[in-house]
Amino acid sequence: MTSENVSFELKKEPKKKPKVGLLLRIFIAIVLAVIFGLFVPEWIARIFTTFNGLFSQFLGFLIPLIIVGLVTPAIGELGRGAGKWVGITALIAYTSTIFAGFLALTVCWFVLPRMLSGVSVGPLDNPEDSALAPYFSIEIDPVFGVMTALVLSFCLGIGLTFIRRGTLQKASVEFRTIIVRIIEKVIIPLLPIYIFGMFLGLTMNGQIWTVVGTFAGVIVVVFVLTVVVLVVQYLVAGWAMKKNPFKMLWNMMPAYMTALGTSSSAATIPVTLESTLRNGVPGPIASFVVPLCATIHLAGSTLKITSFAMAIMIITGQGLDLWTLVGFVFMLGVVMIAAPGVPGGAIMAAVGVLQSMLGFDDVAVGLMIASYIAIDSFGTATNVTGDGAIAAIMARITKGKDFSFGDDEEDEREAAEAKEA
Repeated sequence: MTSENVSFELKKEPKKKPKVGLLLRIFIAIVLAVIFGLFVPEWIARIFTTFNGLFSQFLGFLIPLIIVGLVTPAIGELGRGAGKWVGITALIAYTSTIFAGFLALTVCWFVLPRMLSGVSVGPLDNPEDSALAPYFSIEIDPVFGVMTALVLSFCLGIGLTFIRRGTLQKASVEFRTIIVRIIEKVIIPLLPIYIFGMFLGLTMNGQIWTVVGTFAGVIVVVFVLTVVVLVVQYLVAGWAMKKNPFKMLWNMMPAYMTALGTSSSAATIPVTLESTLRNGVPGPIASFVVPLCATIHLAGSTLKITSFAMAIMIITGQGLDLWTLVGFVFMLGVVMIAAPGVPGGAIMAAVGVLQSMLGFDDVAVGLMIASYIAIDSFGTATNVTGDGAIAAIMARITKGKDFSFGDDEEDEREAAEAKEA
């Protein structure tokens, strides 16, 4: 074959336009909603109210499916087929997560009522119940309730740990993929429009400035709490590694800053891994723990959700019930382990618990989503930095032991049977 017979045409790929991040889109939606809410005619506002009603119905239908789709395979994968070290790592991640939640609960229990004293908007006006009524509405009943979904998820997930991995396990994983794709391709892209409609209604109802001012103060509290969480995590990690905890925390700053810029635990994994190795964590352990914790360790996210949920309960006059909030934190920790690693995935997974345990309505859920995403990068940075601390603790636990993960005795037996066949 001569060179004349073959020709290659080099084409320049068109430059891809940089995507506008979700945080920026949400921010733009809020600003535009506040501006337009000052002069937009009622008939235009009702268009967005109609959209929000439809979106809320679809979201309510989807929430139980999200719980089943995410929690079931997450529990199933932490069973026998995943190895004991996965279970131990998940237990430490859960402990760290609920510690952050209870820290937020304790501090906010004493601080927020004083900080928000005299601040009240009453029950947040739902545009569907006000003059901004939708042009039409569609009722979409969920397949089952949120608590039914949680119980079903636990039963199925635990059941999967007792059977040989097969069709049912594969089906649960594929169902999770479907749910994550719906969140990525449908829910997340439509969130800015939903937030715009919600803040447009709040502006026209005269409640917007109270809400914005309240969240500004809560953001400061949340940021301080994230620092406290990281210090505590690395005090434990420093004890485990017998090293200076503050030096270890400083070594993780590249991961923290990268997460601030990317708002993605997955995208930060290489930097988190490198920073963790710099703290003296053995390579095999760091390579195992860091990617795993990027998906199951969401201490920062739990802290944010707990804090903002309590703030919304106070300003709407709902009142704080201690034991309800304690149960909420425990359940939120489970949901966070199963949350999908997509922007806004954690808060979307938590919506069901907010509605079923705290009684949040559509407007309160919308405010939670907006406030969560507003400081999403700080929560992500807290999550990934804490992953390095968990890796250090795992290094202490596995010291002098056979650190093997992956296939366990059942998988070895399956391999032996396949070889004989």
